[in-house]
Amino acid sequence: MLDIKLIRNDPEAVKAAIARRGEPTSVIDDVVRLDARVRAIGTERDDIRAEIKQLSKQVGALHKDGRGDEAAELQTKSRALGEREKALGEEADGLAEELRSTLLNVSNMPAPDAPDGLTEADNVEVRVEGHDPESYGPHQRIPHWESAEELGILDVDRAVRMSGSMFVMYRGAGARLLRALISYGLDRNRDAFEEIRPPTVVKTETMTGTGHLPKFADDAYHLERDDLWAIPTAEVPLTSMVAGEILDEAELPLRLMAHTSCFRREAGSAGRDTRGLLRVHEFDKVELYSFCTPEQAQDMHMEILARAEGAIRDLGLAHRVLDLACGDISGAGARTYDIEVFAPGADRWLEVSSVSWCTDYQARRANVRYRPTEGKGTRFVHSLNGSGLAVPRVWAAIVETYRQPDGSIRMPDVLLPYLGGMTEITGAR
Repeated sequence: MLDIKLIRNDPEAVKAAIARRGEPTSVIDDVVRLDARVRAIGTERDDIRAEIKQLSKQVGALHKDGRGDEAAELQTKSRALGEREKALGEEADGLAEELRSTLLNVSNMPAPDAPDGLTEADNVEVRVEGHDPESYGPHQRIPHWESAEELGILDVDRAVRMSGSMFVMYRGAGARLLRALISYGLDRNRDAFEEIRPPTVVKTETMTGTGHLPKFADDAYHLERDDLWAIPTAEVPLTSMVAGEILDEAELPLRLMAHTSCFRREAGSAGRDTRGLLRVHEFDKVELYSFCTPEQAQDMHMEILARAEGAIRDLGLAHRVLDLACGDISGAGARTYDIEVFAPGADRWLEVSSVSWCTDYQARRANVRYRPTEGKGTRFVHSLNGSGLAVPRVWAAIVETYRQPDGSIRMPDVLLPYLGGMTEITGAR
């Protein structure tokens, strides 16, 4: 959520920032109008309360002087003012809720140095590592959904029969590879990040805290009977883990990581390629998360990016880093770097991590503050997040990149400690 004081004091600057996303700026005018009305009502209520208080004193004095008729007249006036105050209170409550609802639908302002542009075509390629299109042999040009099915390690048909389209099931060595990737993603960050295992379903206010609600409700799974939501990413519960709390500056930066299953309806994926693991409703992911001071945020952003990219680099996968254009950044993000791996069988780049700096946008929604070591009062923290390792597309890239001429899949060296002696996949077992 944006700072209402910033909108109030410099609405044109906020509108200019929102326009860089390609989003309508009229919503800022709505915020300014609602905020002005709420404050005007507040001033009027304060004036009425002061007048009622003064009338009360006058009524008491008149009764003491035996001037009951005059006191009764003032009491009638006081009751009328009380009714007016009550009506204003009801109006103020309604407008305050409308203001909050409007603010919840306003995206974060992109960072000044985020690239201009409205689509993914405007993203800036920062670097590419290990990618030589001519180096892949014919055996690596087989899409993972074909080779994995042949080996019996990915069973899409049975998963669809059980759960519907865009669900998958890993089997045998495929399931072991999935588990190895999760352990690998956690272990390489254990030196600095505290491991958390949060709930997989959360309350509406928890989803609201990250900005996933109300704006992206169509992409989430809602358990209506209990009013709970299946998390789209561990970012959601991690953001609200300290909601409403005041942290000490000495605790920051707070580094957290979590492995969870994640659920996304992919409501906007109609007509897009959903074969194999390219786009699925349920997936496993190791999330890296941090709360920090504004001064620590830039370094923390680079740290999470380096850790996420390092995991891909050490797996031996060709990858690239993109600096996302304003129009391609998520609603809560101010600056985002994407990491994409190259899948030679699918012949495409696959996003495997978005590393985002959300400034104080999420902290305002979840009310997470810190107490500075020097100075008075409290301030909102900054939040950052990134996929330390998102399993499905990394799994797919490994199956395609490491496919051998005989159809087997050699395992990356860094995963061998997690595979129980398995060095290659020749079948489900």
